[in-house]
Amino acid sequence: MEASPSLPSVILFTDGACRGNPGPGGWAYILRHPKTGAEKIGSGGLALTTNNQMELQAVISGLEALQRPTAVEVVTDSSYVAKGSAEWLPGWKRNGWRRREGTQWKPVKNVELWQQLDALLTQHKVKFTWIRGHAGHAENERCDELAVAAAMAAMD
Repeated sequence: MEASPSLPSVILFTDGACRGNPGPGGWAYILRHPKTGAEKIGSGGLALTTNNQMELQAVISGLEALQRPTAVEVVTDSSYVAKGSAEWLPGWKRNGWRRREGTQWKPVKNVELWQQLDALLTQHKVKFTWIRGHAGHAENERCDELAVAAAMAAMD
């Protein structure tokens, strides 16, 4: 991502995991400052959730960890989060947080999380990069390990 001269720049790697869908789930992020290599890592879980909710929570938590407006490249293996943020979100907002299903309007699934993410996206300059999951991407694999551990802890 091209850094804006006035904004600091970071890379946010994220992943979510679920043991059953729905079931116990976990999320994780690695926030990296590319110039210094400094990292901040976060993770957490819930006893009953879905994989998509955990994918969204990972991005939300990573963006919430930022102290000021920042240029962020979000690296995710979730096409739901990447496409939702970049393509679907403007239409959902325009349509009162509803989506078309055939000829009917239905509420957007996970609307509370999408609204949280939308508010954070207005505070930062965010670009989403989709990567294939479980394909040897080091940070994605690390986030997956942390998210799975958080999901397992949520089972206890």
